[in-house]
Amino acid sequence: MNRLYDIFNFSQEFPLIFTQANFWIFFAVIYLVYAFIYPNKSLRSLYLFLISLVFYYKTSGLFVGILLFSTVNDFFLGKAIYNSTSKLTRKTLVAVSVTVNLATLCYFKYAYFFTDSYNALFESDHKVINHLAQWANTWSEVDYFTVDSIILPVGISFYTFQTISYSVDIYRKQIKPLRSMIDFGFFVSFFPQLVAGPIVRAADFVPQIRKEIRISKVDFGRATFMILKGLIKKMIFADYIAANFLDRVFDMPEMFSGFTNIMAMFGYSLQIYGDFSGYTDIAIGLALLMGYRLPKNFNSPYKAIHCGDFWKRWHISLSSWLKDYLYIPIGGNRNGTIFSYTFILLFTFLGVLAVSNYAIALLAATVIVIALLVTLFSKKVAKHFNTNVNIMITMLVGGLWHGAAWKFVIWGGLNGLGIVFYKYWRNISPYENSRLWIITGWKIALTFVFITFTRIYFRGNSMDHIDRFYQQIVTNMNMSNAWNVLYEYRLVFIVMAVGYLTHWLPNLLKTKIEHSFIRSHVIIKGAIAVIVAVVCYQTYAADFQPFIYFQF
Repeated sequence: MNRLYDIFNFSQEFPLIFTQANFWIFFAVIYLVYAFIYPNKSLRSLYLFLISLVFYYKTSGLFVGILLFSTVNDFFLGKAIYNSTSKLTRKTLVAVSVTVNLATLCYFKYAYFFTDSYNALFESDHKVINHLAQWANTWSEVDYFTVDSIILPVGISFYTFQTISYSVDIYRKQIKPLRSMIDFGFFVSFFPQLVAGPIVRAADFVPQIRKEIRISKVDFGRATFMILKGLIKKMIFADYIAANFLDRVFDMPEMFSGFTNIMAMFGYSLQIYGDFSGYTDIAIGLALLMGYRLPKNFNSPYKAIHCGDFWKRWHISLSSWLKDYLYIPIGGNRNGTIFSYTFILLFTFLGVLAVSNYAIALLAATVIVIALLVTLFSKKVAKHFNTNVNIMITMLVGGLWHGAAWKFVIWGGLNGLGIVFYKYWRNISPYENSRLWIITGWKIALTFVFITFTRIYFRGNSMDHIDRFYQQIVTNMNMSNAWNVLYEYRLVFIVMAVGYLTHWLPNLLKTKIEHSFIRSHVIIKGAIAVIVAVVCYQTYAADFQPFIYFQF
């Protein structure tokens, strides 16, 4: 009983994580109850909504209040948008929904980013104050909350985008609002994907809320397969190589050779894929066990043949969200908007200023203004400029979504440049339409290397840390010691090799393996599950590593 109390009681040191035994005890208990109540649609929604709130409370404590605020706010705004007959009122209401959601996200996620940027720009020394905590302490007359720091609620970026899509889809008349706040709360907070995605759109999930639940043997087999696959990705291909190699190198890159740093970068590409893809595989499997289908979030991203192809395969739910709710509304590949021009001008100026000086920032802004003037006299130039600007805006926002620091903006910008470069390269490349395996392999390798080396801006702790990392590569490769490095960390590199080989297996073979598991006898499934569990828990480090995307 004490174990169950610890599992369901909030503890900042021990949140519920898919790789912990406590989570699977938690899930077993709630799934047992779910098995008796799932035919009753209203009771099912209420039960899963409350369980999801408990899960989020276990993960984020009192930040569950922010989740509830977002739920109540968008539930009533959605109804108001749908019932309004005035186009102006509908636009105003959807603007309120988007503004409130983004303002909440910005307050918790970007307060330090904006404050630090302002201080750097005007050479001031403003401090971040948690005004909500200050207000709560004043109201309660007790200093419960710390006012000199703002803590990021886990998963706020994910459920904020979900609630925004709900309001916008109602405005676009693509869906009708839910009648029950419980049903809407269930949609927003469904615990398998709540804290790290995939981002679920209302149009895809809402129709499932009131449907009849039937879990077939095929569904059960596929769900089990997804969960086991996710555990292998997370605990072996991500956590094992991180604990035994990557964290050591990234903590002090100057203590290792440039060759070792490069190998760490290739290892990090596998780690972040195994970590994030592993989480979503488990989330999809858990949801399927309860009769719900979540969208696919990864499609062998390291098989991509160019940067644009990569972003159609990586974090698909975010990429498609940014396309439909940002890229297309600001003009897409058709035209530019005042928002496009203002955003890119301001962002370029501030970005260059943040890493350089006023002169370079002014020069960059001047170049963009001149380009804008040229577009007034040439429709052909205007089309190219507008399309590329909109691509860059989408990728810059995508970078900023991942983290409140300029290094994430640079990372997003580099990926945007990769997409734009390929747009023009494919028009002159003599190998663009070639189907020779060696050409395809070269494209995959080139794309993979590019994506890997942009990720130092994702993984690096600071710009200084990133500079030290690259300095070792440029000045201290020390290839004479490469064999010693490979031998010293041979188990890590074997795991990396297996991870990449399984990733690059043909899709047809992967599908056959999955179908074989689904068709296998339940005893075989059980035996495989036991083997996977034993292997995974034999490899994990003393401290569980949280999922990387929890910070977003």
